[in-house]
Amino acid sequence: MKEVTIVCDGSSLGNGKGNPRAAAVAVLGYKGYWRGFGEYLGSATNQQAEIAAAAIGLEKLSQPCKVRVLSDSRYVVETMTGNFRKKTNLEWWAKLDKAAQKHTIKWEWVKGHNGHEVQEIVDTLARKTAELGKVDAQMFEELVAELGVLEI
Repeated sequence: MKEVTIVCDGSSLGNGKGNPRAAAVAVLGYKGYWRGFGEYLGSATNQQAEIAAAAIGLEKLSQPCKVRVLSDSRYVVETMTGNFRKKTNLEWWAKLDKAAQKHTIKWEWVKGHNGHEVQEIVDTLARKTAELGKVDAQMFEELVAELGVLEI
């Protein structure tokens, strides 16, 4: 089984109020090489964007893998490890559960805005994608390229 690291983050400007703008991003690492994927979600909340970010990363894997998922969302990590119950956002959780099914996953919480190189880039990509209202492929390519060949 391939061993893959996914660092994911969601951002919701307005967090469901007024005219929110949300985005979800996952950066996948394999043998030190990184690729970024994102999606503009429109009016999703921050919790929904965090769930979607993890799902995006897992959906990009074409075969069963041993995956280490790093998220700054305790909500996602604690729910996926069975410590929190799924009470709301059930359609979002269903999508993540489906994406996670075929993989062996270790869920890890990483403190946001704390100097973790990949998490900082993922956070920037999520926030800027929410601001732009679309995925900017060139921005993704440039920021992910900053990681070079990095093992975490």
